[in-house]
Amino acid sequence: MTPPVKIGMISMAHGHAHAYMEALLAMPQADIAGIAHPSRDEVADVLARTGIPYYADYRELLQTDIDAVVICSENALHARHTIDAAMAGKHILCEKPLGIEVGEMTRMIDACREGGVQLMTAFPCRYLTAAEEARQAILRGEIGEILAFKGTNRGTFPGSWFADSARSGGGALLDHSVHVLDLLHWMMPGAAVREVYAYAANRFQPEHEIDDAGMLHVTFDNGACGVIDTSWSRPRTFPTWGDVTLEIVGSAGVLSLDAFAQHNEVYSDAAGKGAYAYWGDGMDELMVRAFVDAVRSGRPVPITGADGLHAARAALAGYDSVRSGQPVRLA
Repeated sequence: MTPPVKIGMISMAHGHAHAYMEALLAMPQADIAGIAHPSRDEVADVLARTGIPYYADYRELLQTDIDAVVICSENALHARHTIDAAMAGKHILCEKPLGIEVGEMTRMIDACREGGVQLMTAFPCRYLTAAEEARQAILRGEIGEILAFKGTNRGTFPGSWFADSARSGGGALLDHSVHVLDLLHWMMPGAAVREVYAYAANRFQPEHEIDDAGMLHVTFDNGACGVIDTSWSRPRTFPTWGDVTLEIVGSAGVLSLDAFAQHNEVYSDAAGKGAYAYWGDGMDELMVRAFVDAVRSGRPVPITGADGLHAARAALAGYDSVRSGQPVRLA
């Protein structure tokens, strides 16, 4: 019987870390062997509840016999943590965006290849039922050749280090467009972004300088073009954290995707607001399971470092466009 995969958590800085941890705790195929986080106080409740060993220095965790790591640190630390993990021979699931510079993402991918380990980018939206059904319909040719698209990813302002561009690498334009960009790459195998033109500004959190709204116009090398509306515009009283939608126009039809439509509306006086209770498949659990299964079996991870690079590269080029006021072509 194959033993469980020993996994270390490197940083709980990103909110998704807690969802990934809970998914791992529920899997008999995985064992969380340690949490590395610079402040014990910030993870004290998790440690007390789970009994997972704590490491103040992630490098000490990498020296143990773990098989893999889940990296949920601030975006600016992804490259350092990934490269160090690769050098230690650990497989890696890295939170999106993969990195904040094209050069560092290339080095991350190279380090994993040289270290003989797998690098998976955390794009859980691929595991939404609606997204998978949409992809299959496109691959079957049900809407013909993709001509145009309109996507959204509008969420609630995450606060904390996300508002510090030195640690985040960018605001909503980077944080949210990468999800939709990855879905488009996934739904159009072999296609790549050729040109972007972007707008980004601060519209909803005036106390912060980071961009919290933007529009990313994208043209692929197969001729498909469209726009992604990306923002941290949802107020705290909004029923859920945000949305992921796509409307794709093909030569033979139109496909509309609402990734989180599988929900009930719940109204509670105790909560003080309405809420969406999602009842569809758990995207975080399915993504983490796919990573663990790939590590256990030796099969390639389903979402690679290259996938992460393609999405982040296009989003980062959007900031070049904002600064120049002109379209930016990707080499």
